[in-house]
Amino acid sequence: MTTFAIHPEVTKAAVEAALGDKVKDIDIALNEVTVLVSAQNYHAAAEILRTAPGCQFEQLIDLCGVDYSEYKEGAYDGPRYAVVSHLLSISLNQRLRLKVMASDDDMPLVASVNDIWNSANWFEREAFDLFGIIFEGHDDLRRILTDYGFIGHPFRKDFPMTGHVEMRYDAEQARVVYQPVTIEAREITPRIIREDKYGGLQ
Repeated sequence: MTTFAIHPEVTKAAVEAALGDKVKDIDIALNEVTVLVSAQNYHAAAEILRTAPGCQFEQLIDLCGVDYSEYKEGAYDGPRYAVVSHLLSISLNQRLRLKVMASDDDMPLVASVNDIWNSANWFEREAFDLFGIIFEGHDDLRRILTDYGFIGHPFRKDFPMTGHVEMRYDAEQARVVYQPVTIEAREITPRIIREDKYGGLQ
């Protein structure tokens, strides 16, 4: 039996009907529906999308943080951090992108959806680790990719490319030690070949 994907307009209409005034914005781009909800409605909207007829997004297949601080080369004026989830309805063969902006740039916080989709567990820990986004209600929110003593959040746009500290093995102490970064920042200018007959070309 062949199952055909539902047309994005049908998905959009079903999501709008299910969420009602919880929708801040909804759009279709490249045949994918994206719905934006407020931080205060995020958890409730996720619950609705999981079970509402016409939605039935049983699976969360991805969740990530986004830092908009350098979006549009700094011309963007709005909340800095977002959480974007990709949802899948197996029963209806449709997908949805659910987006929420954290209202406080200094302490980005949104509700955890781990109690709705347990696949959110590690994704939320990753967004916490790399962006510093706090997921309220997550029962094990700790770093997952960086080292135990790591300071800062490396996917934030203002985090230096070299980091703040480096780790190396010290043979005298017979252990790993941390120290300030010793890499010197330098600008690399590409070599430009100007010879008239370079490589036998005329």
